[in-house]
Amino acid sequence: MKQRILSILLFFVIVASAQEKPNVLFLIADDMNDYGFYETVPQIKMPYLDNFKKSAVVFENANCGSPVCTPSRAAVFSGLFPHNTGAYFNGCDPWNKSEKLKNQETLSKMFKRNGYETFGRGKLYHAKLAPGRIENNFDNRPLYGGGFAPFPDEEHQIKGKFWGIQAFPDVKNADAAVDFLNQKHKKPFFLALGLWRPHTPFTCPQRFYDMYNIDDVELPKGYNENDLSDIPEIAKELLDPFGRFNPGNTEEWKELILAYYACTSFADWNIGRVIEALDKSKYTDNTIVVFWSDNGYHCGEKNHWEKNTLWEQAAKTPMAVRVPKARGNGKHCFAPVSSVDLYPTLAELCGLDQKSKTDEKSLKLLLDNVELDWQPALTTFGEGFASVRDKQYRYIRYSDGSEELYDHLCDPFELKNIGEDPELKKVKERLRKYIPKKFTKELTGRRS
Repeated sequence: MKQRILSILLFFVIVASAQEKPNVLFLIADDMNDYGFYETVPQIKMPYLDNFKKSAVVFENANCGSPVCTPSRAAVFSGLFPHNTGAYFNGCDPWNKSEKLKNQETLSKMFKRNGYETFGRGKLYHAKLAPGRIENNFDNRPLYGGGFAPFPDEEHQIKGKFWGIQAFPDVKNADAAVDFLNQKHKKPFFLALGLWRPHTPFTCPQRFYDMYNIDDVELPKGYNENDLSDIPEIAKELLDPFGRFNPGNTEEWKELILAYYACTSFADWNIGRVIEALDKSKYTDNTIVVFWSDNGYHCGEKNHWEKNTLWEQAAKTPMAVRVPKARGNGKHCFAPVSSVDLYPTLAELCGLDQKSKTDEKSLKLLLDNVELDWQPALTTFGEGFASVRDKQYRYIRYSDGSEELYDHLCDPFELKNIGEDPELKKVKERLRKYIPKKFTKELTGRRS
């Protein structure tokens, strides 16, 4: 009888412990740059995320593991940098071709193994997982992903169906997340929602286009016609210098920028109503909220469109974390951090048994003290291609040994490469230490 009573008590202790574990709402945007989130372009309207930032730690110097979708997401969901997995590029099939990723426990699987209800919708991994593996990640089946559509009709296409403007699986997926938050859950949950916007094609409901006037749109402050004169030749291999349109056609350029604004506001609306649903629910006081974008985005800066570079505009990503009662909530942290930090951070915050080793460390200390010193953040884009960011400088080194260095205190748009300045030799030596000594062989993919 005594043994039975002890067993019952132990059961209730375990149940109570599980209920006390915090929930996680993990929100991902696609190709969202600094324009609205870090308010570098005041015209962009992002009222929902502006409000969320007031209650979260905003990481002003967050960097992605790789400046394109698939490898960046592989790094976050595995906690491993591309230089350790070989997953540098889109189209590399990381979870099936990388031996390390085949054996690495994903972020969502870690939560599920630790007794969480896992729910995923939208663009998450953006890569195929082996048969049966997706079921081991998420409880909800079928997992609805959606896609990039609706695509613009031929009349509104600039160059192919991905490049056009016209006024949305994101709505359907956000609706599902709201419904999930309105339900009763017996176990703690890990809810991951991935949006497809503001990624191209720039299609969204007309009301988001109507928020902007083409006459108010300015060309990027970081654009300089002669900006590429001081960069190494190898760096130019990463560029698509306005291959999608003629920069001399400023009207079309502004239309594309306005469309990017509109799709950013559309993403803000979808993210915002999910956060609002959480804050109106009974789960709000025990739920960690993470907002993140997989990479940054060029709209003409450095004579380039999209991502695929090691410069600030592609490597810097929006990121904010709200942990109930964290002392840093409502503050801005300028320490250089990596999105690869999110895996160990959530594991520690939720008290999970982390089976797989990760490359980075938890951000928990920064969530309570945003002024702490932190090591520089790393971004890679192929064997020997690396970018290192600290609070002041971005240092880039390419596979042929050529270098770039930018001082963000006086040159936020990276217009002047000071890599050959002899007085900055020690700066380069210090940052060079954070470049991997070994790069895993590239998985087959596409660099551009």
